[in-house]
Amino acid sequence: MPRSPLWGLGAALALALTLGAAQAAMAGASGFGAGLAHPMTQLDHLLVMVAVGLLGALFGGRAVWLLPASFVSFTAIGEVLGLLGFGLPFGEIGIAASVVALGLMIATRVAVPALAATALVGVLAIFHGHAHGTETPPGVSTAGFAAGVLVATAALHGAGVCLGMALARMDIRYSKRLTQLGGTGMALAGAAMVAALF
Repeated sequence: MPRSPLWGLGAALALALTLGAAQAAMAGASGFGAGLAHPMTQLDHLLVMVAVGLLGALFGGRAVWLLPASFVSFTAIGEVLGLLGFGLPFGEIGIAASVVALGLMIATRVAVPALAATALVGVLAIFHGHAHGTETPPGVSTAGFAAGVLVATAALHGAGVCLGMALARMDIRYSKRLTQLGGTGMALAGAAMVAALF
């Protein structure tokens, strides 16, 4: 992974958005603020969104922007489907399974074509976006809430990319161990989420 002076800026932006979301949530903000807080207060969404950015950085090349762009785009589609009342079979299972799938991809550093990984995260994003759409709080601006969710999603992807860049600067032995541990922990958390649904 090439070094970039922008990764620090991205980390600062992600941190600022996270703090802003927390403040909005504590203040009971509506619309955009509530949407900004929503993905950051749900462990399944939080893990997956950071993981998408991390995977993009680990894959390198076009995947750095393709994976996050795919997830954000298909999250928006899922949100619209949820807001319009379209049902999505196995929605909660799909979300929990996405935690497992991306955790395993990180742990194994599986080599797949960028387009295949992009398609996979796009499919997974529909489940997450649909959940955001159906969980829009009553009495808030749906457009503002949706926009807040998408901004938070992009920020979490940015945090994941920054994490991947930081790992790339480490000794390969430590980098590999950390990704194995982190990915395995994420997969186990996802497995617990799946089990809790039955």
